[in-house]
Amino acid sequence: MLIKRILLLLPILIAAALFQSYFWVPTFSDQTRGGGDERLRQFITGSIGDAQILNPILHADTASGAIVDQIFEGLIDRDRDLSYRGRLAASWKIYEEAFFVPHPEGPGAKALVERIERARGAGEAAWLKNIDKIESIDPAEQKTAIRTPPAKGEKKPGKKDIVIAYPERVKVTLKSVDQDLFRHLEKLLGKNGLAKDPAPYVKTKLPKPLLPFAARRVKLTEHNPIIIFRLRQGVRFHDGHEFDSGDVRFTYNAIINPKNLSPRVPDYEPVKRVETPDRFTVKITYKRLYSPAFGSWGMGMLPEHLLNEKKIAAEAKQKGKDPKTFSLRDSAFNRKPTGTGPFKFKEWRSDELIRLARNDDYWEGPPEYHEYVYRILPDPLTQEITFYAGTVDRYGAGAHQVERLKKDPRFQVFSGLGFGFAYIGYNMRRWPFQDARVRRALGMAVDTRQIHRYVMNGEAEDITGPFVKQSPHYNRSVKPLAYDPKGAERLLHEAGFRKKDGVLMKDGKPLAFTLMTNHGNEIRRAVGTVVQDAWKKIGVKITFSQVEWAVFIRKYINQLNFDAVVLGWSMGLDPDLYQIWHSSQTNKGQLNFVGYKNPKADDLIIKIRQEYDLGKQVSYAHALHRIIAADQPYTFLYVSKWTALLDRKIAIARRLKGGRLRPEKIRPTITGNFSFDFNEWLKFPRIPQFEN
Repeated sequence: MLIKRILLLLPILIAAALFQSYFWVPTFSDQTRGGGDERLRQFITGSIGDAQILNPILHADTASGAIVDQIFEGLIDRDRDLSYRGRLAASWKIYEEAFFVPHPEGPGAKALVERIERARGAGEAAWLKNIDKIESIDPAEQKTAIRTPPAKGEKKPGKKDIVIAYPERVKVTLKSVDQDLFRHLEKLLGKNGLAKDPAPYVKTKLPKPLLPFAARRVKLTEHNPIIIFRLRQGVRFHDGHEFDSGDVRFTYNAIINPKNLSPRVPDYEPVKRVETPDRFTVKITYKRLYSPAFGSWGMGMLPEHLLNEKKIAAEAKQKGKDPKTFSLRDSAFNRKPTGTGPFKFKEWRSDELIRLARNDDYWEGPPEYHEYVYRILPDPLTQEITFYAGTVDRYGAGAHQVERLKKDPRFQVFSGLGFGFAYIGYNMRRWPFQDARVRRALGMAVDTRQIHRYVMNGEAEDITGPFVKQSPHYNRSVKPLAYDPKGAERLLHEAGFRKKDGVLMKDGKPLAFTLMTNHGNEIRRAVGTVVQDAWKKIGVKITFSQVEWAVFIRKYINQLNFDAVVLGWSMGLDPDLYQIWHSSQTNKGQLNFVGYKNPKADDLIIKIRQEYDLGKQVSYAHALHRIIAADQPYTFLYVSKWTALLDRKIAIARRLKGGRLRPEKIRPTITGNFSFDFNEWLKFPRIPQFEN
């Protein structure tokens, strides 16, 4: 078997590489700068690929994210127990304003307000206690626009302005979000309580075919969740300018500005408006229910004073560019960023290193490390050698190294199950991947268990769908595709393919395509080789290609210019999958680059976003998992187990009275995150002894 041949050759290849590398450690001109003590205050980590863009609203790769997280900071994040805690926000309040149109044949807004107030006073139901205020509001007209079919001879749809006239409505202010409010009100007020037909409120005369489109713009009921953030005062950007509410509003506007092409748009599209009542208060009102709303404000905040419209226009003119087309994405800021985080940007030598310096003015106190250095080491063996040599402080062990390195007394070892998965993604815009039978057959031809065992050295598990496997949203009833090459051939036969000279053909075309991945990832290369061999056995002709990471993302993934790819997703705990799986996210530069479109999946993705009840949300997630597993836009390969190593001299440095440092062991969070206390890490001259 090919996998066994790879396994037998692997120790020989590694030994040869180690022998060559023994006499050669990659140059790092500044690794001993300032002597040994200075090196102790320098944290150095390695990466196979360089960062692409150092901007929290624009980046879409792991390398950029690692740097962005040190330079920028959001309003909130999660604490050690996964509860939300304030960062740039000192405190917050979440509540809701809801509106409904009274039934035209009912008693009217004022009478309904009185009816609800009586019920509240009488304590008729527990949900009524959540009402803070109820009132009738004056009639109002609202101008909006609808899309119309393309005019004769045109390809693009047109636009028609319409007027919606609302009568006197009822406004209910709630102490907390209640997604079941209108169901409760219907039960309380009866059939003539809430209006049902939107048509009477469209005041613009329209052709009959357009009336349904206009009616959809009428909001007979409206949920408006609201978050009010009180910002932390005295926080300064790295250039000394004080952070305030204008920066939050600017960051939001920069995300939704179509010129900037931010991949974060889906997270903020549900926002109705962002207001700044004063310099340190932000009020965010949502258009509708959106359960991930609060968590999205962990986004790093941008400095308005450096990136406002005048600054960007001036930069465009300085560079001889047209200010009308020049955007934040084109700005030099993305190579030399300024944030509020614990480290500030110092230098970026492309394909060599990124250096950050400690922010001595950090609001929570400066980190113990004076520098954070991100070295670009494309070759995994080079990474390993530099770690052994002490010129890199952190190392992610390869699957074949785990057993050996776990027992090495020189290192601290941390391990767990990854938050993500590896997959083969098919470009569903291209033949033959539009046919689900083809995608399923290709998955059935790959023995993922063999990949787990031989390529991953047992450091991997099955995964069948898009959710984090440790979360309740993952549907464990969905079973992995059975390894069945004969069944795969039957399915391809059913899809119209016939073998000719050992190659599957349909309509005179061979089943042939290119499988791509990024250069520098030995696991993906091994997976690609195994998959290529498996598909060849059933009559699929494959070309396997590896491309340098930056080129791979920019030229192929972002431009949708590929047949199939071996890649992986690193996920979060939030079950919102809109950016990766919703059909609206299939354009260039967006994350649903495989072009997956399924109306049922779209509906469930929206329901998950709007559902606040965990049980119902999990039910929707399980249904979405089943649909995606049936459609097989990806062949889900595995979720990997990870093992990370640190120099044993690194520990948490607790500062005691008198300036003495007490070393403490690094403790992972319940998710396995061992770098939670990174700002308090320090490398000691010797392996520290810990107090009981």
